Amino acid sequence: MSPREQLCAYGRRAVELGLVIGTSGNLSVREGDLVAVTPSGVALDRLAPEMCPVVDMDGHLVEGDLQPSSETPMHLAVYASTTAQAVVHTHSVFGTVVATTMTELPPIHYNTLLLGGTVRVAPYATYGTPELAANVRAALDGRQAALLANHGGVTIGATLEQAFEATRLLEWLCEVYVRALGVGRPAVLTPEQLDAVVERAVNPPHFPRRPADPHGL
Repeated sequence: MSPREQLCAYGRRAVELGLVIGTSGNLSVREGDLVAVTPSGVALDRLAPEMCPVVDMDGHLVEGDLQPSSETPMHLAVYASTTAQAVVHTHSVFGTVVATTMTELPPIHYNTLLLGGTVRVAPYATYGTPELAANVRAALDGRQAALLANHGGVTIGATLEQAFEATRLLEWLCEVYVRALGVGRPAVLTPEQLDAVVERAVNPPHFPRRPADPHGL
């Protein structure tokens, strides 16, 4: 599947899962020095491959008739400062709730480690500006995900599938946190508890095969 086809497929999934509304949200895939990105002003479930523009790392339009997403500077800043090959930006409900009320999403579940740890909230800046791009780049340092204050969330990955799954996990973690607040004060895992999770992942339990029954067939 070509990068443009991937943008269409995952754009539809983003809409189906309620991660975006209207023409909000944008996705991109990098191949070498070129980036395929969703176009500005088009709902993600109405995309066709030829509608997705391609830009170079300086933001110059290389292919396509439509203008790239207004958030393209943020995508390019992420590519310039990370090894990511795909970026997903959404306006999901629970992610935006946390991004509007918190300065970070604490590690309330060990799966937070899959995103690199505590999810930072990048300070607010107008969308599409160099200021927002710089804030997001800083918030993503050492992470696979960040939240954007009063805005939404962004995730990165080695593939668009990986970045999209990170988006789903980010939204799940935010939903768990928000719903937990309705019951009481959410417990936050300690650094020691998180270290123990890493140790368990490195050294998983081993289940030896049962010895053969000498009387069996």
